[in-house]
Amino acid sequence: MSMPAADEHVQHLPIEFANEKESIKITGFWMFLVTDILIFASLFSTYAVMHNAVAMGPSSQQLFQMGPVMLETLLLLTSSFTIGLGIYAMRKGQARALIYWILLTILLGAGFVFTEIHDFVSFAAIHATWHTSAFLSAFDILVGTHGAHVTFGIFWAVTLLFQLKKRGITAQTARKVFTFSLYWHFLDIVWIFIYTFVYLNGRIG
Repeated sequence: MSMPAADEHVQHLPIEFANEKESIKITGFWMFLVTDILIFASLFSTYAVMHNAVAMGPSSQQLFQMGPVMLETLLLLTSSFTIGLGIYAMRKGQARALIYWILLTILLGAGFVFTEIHDFVSFAAIHATWHTSAFLSAFDILVGTHGAHVTFGIFWAVTLLFQLKKRGITAQTARKVFTFSLYWHFLDIVWIFIYTFVYLNGRIG
């Protein structure tokens, strides 16, 4: 009599948790995110120490322009919303809608990366590179590491599109999409800290 109750419980779980093997992999991915938190924590700490070490280069007040940063923030936070809609579609079994939302997330992420690269190029044009000062070294490594994570996420999402197109929504593809969404939301949270701690605080001084 207990087996039907257990089966009913599994049926009410989201698809990415319905398979025990795939669910364990999600737990493992949380452990990976913990290590990534430690990496970013060390980079934020380094930036905090080096913020005023500008040498003969520009300070954060002179360098940072909030227009591009606001655009980057809008693009990345919107992409967090679109991948959330993708997870909703996945749990409804709507494969085409899921593919659409992932594709839109990729485009928004690409817009973020393009804007960030444009910022770095404009800084380099006025000789504000990581060779200029300890402040710019810490800034470039912190923001660049986040940008590299976003770039990796874009390529990851592209592979998911191919898998969903070929296999549809299964326990395995659902787990992969869900772990990608965790990764993407994590990057959004890190960006909020960068926006607040680096850019807003940098403009204030």
